[in-house]
Amino acid sequence: MNMTGGEALARSLAANGVSQIFGIPGVQLDHAADALYHVADDIAFTCARNEQAASYMADGYARSTGRPGVSMVVPGPGMLNGLAGLATAYACSSPLLYISGQIDSGAIGRGLGALHEIPDQSGILRSLTKWSGLATRPEDIPGMVHRAFAELRSGRPRPVGLEIPPDVLGATADVEIPGAAPHAPAVPDRKLIDAVAELLRGSQRPVIYAGGGVIAADASEELRELAEILHAPVVVSENGRGAISARHPLAFDALAFRRLREHADVVLAVGTRFVTAFSEQVNTAGARLVLINAEAADLGEPRTPDLAVHGDARLALAALAEELRGVARESRTAELDAARAWLEEQYADIAPQRAYLRAIRAALPDDGVLVSELTQIGYAANTCFPVYRPRTYLTPGYQGTLGYGFATALGAKAADPDRPVVSITGDGGFSWTLQELSTAKKYGLATVTVVFNDGFFGNVRRIQKNRFGARYFATDLVNPDYAKLADSFGIAAARANGPEELEVVLKEALTAGEPVLVEAPVGEFPGPWHLIHEGVPRPAPLEAP
Repeated sequence: MNMTGGEALARSLAANGVSQIFGIPGVQLDHAADALYHVADDIAFTCARNEQAASYMADGYARSTGRPGVSMVVPGPGMLNGLAGLATAYACSSPLLYISGQIDSGAIGRGLGALHEIPDQSGILRSLTKWSGLATRPEDIPGMVHRAFAELRSGRPRPVGLEIPPDVLGATADVEIPGAAPHAPAVPDRKLIDAVAELLRGSQRPVIYAGGGVIAADASEELRELAEILHAPVVVSENGRGAISARHPLAFDALAFRRLREHADVVLAVGTRFVTAFSEQVNTAGARLVLINAEAADLGEPRTPDLAVHGDARLALAALAEELRGVARESRTAELDAARAWLEEQYADIAPQRAYLRAIRAALPDDGVLVSELTQIGYAANTCFPVYRPRTYLTPGYQGTLGYGFATALGAKAADPDRPVVSITGDGGFSWTLQELSTAKKYGLATVTVVFNDGFFGNVRRIQKNRFGARYFATDLVNPDYAKLADSFGIAAARANGPEELEVVLKEALTAGEPVLVEAPVGEFPGPWHLIHEGVPRPAPLEAP
């Protein structure tokens, strides 16, 4: 069928099930925008106010649903501006298709000063994607879109990129649109599965360490079944929160691993990089280590596993459960109760943050999404916020992308408008994308955004206080009146003084059916770093005001 490159792009995306794109139009994307106009009944387009926010939204859409998110931006500054979201998606193994315009194909690489030209845009895109391609003819586009989705649906889910020059989008050709790319998970080696099963069969005190790969593989049921067969505690990483319900008697926060490993004889780490923030293997205290990961690179150095299985978490866990059903296990209730009591003792250091987290958890339904942030409440949430279902807790992972949260929450809300979504952010991080209040209003994205306002980059300020003798540098902020800011966009606003008020305000806001901005004035909180990073000393108590 004869069509433009733009039409080929739109129809290829629709063939792969795309129903939502986040982006900003521009001159190099004109033919793509016109093609999307004609398929608006099938593919919605959410126009952000900033390319960075567009890629965050696509990431929020992807990680809250498991379906690929799609972002589309102009080349050069637009493409560069969206890279913070792309880097976050890369760190969090998020299936995101990043479509970027280009300059005219005949000018690429010539340094002629074309509008939005930058040196080696393709190389920049390759560095932050699992795969990327540059279309040079309209008839190339369907095959490249098919390849992009094949990469998104196989192995480790990570972003992919596609560049299309404007002359290619506008040119016509006879084009065939292939069907949707299939799902192709990495199949684990059966002999290695048998070896792991044998090791677990002979263990007495195994511990399972579950990462985000379990959620990405939709392997929560398989994880729960294997844990119950082995009567093994399941420790969840930051990105693995929700892989098993926090209500399950075998579920533990990551901090508990420091206690559970003392008695463990085997550690089964599934879908996790299993390294610390300091790029060292997580300490297993001498227990034998088994790694299962869809990413082969995460099975090697600096890790030293006894057994390593390259494969999809769901397939591997299901195979292990099949092998181990009926294995005899003694009760470990006393050991697990002691670990849980120890955990509560450690959390006493962050009691003020936990009070806010309890308020949020009480207001947010089990299936509601919480998007955490690099704020003092967010750091505590990464450690101990109870998560009951997969894909209901989003963080920036090891990328630590300050300011990602509000826009990411908008993407999660766009994915499922009936699902409650709460974004927690600090006054510092919120300023990165607060212009997207416009997007929330325009598209009726009824997120509830809580801005914890202390007037500072609070985490940085506390470090300057504790490590540098209170030599404060560039941490004080000048903030807007948040109620007036919300009102200027036609958005409802509220204020919550303390955890009790926050719970009440959130419950009301989550039923309002419209975007709500909540300001929560706070003071200094105790630092949680010793709970997050092993080896960091416990901080001194906060001084009385």
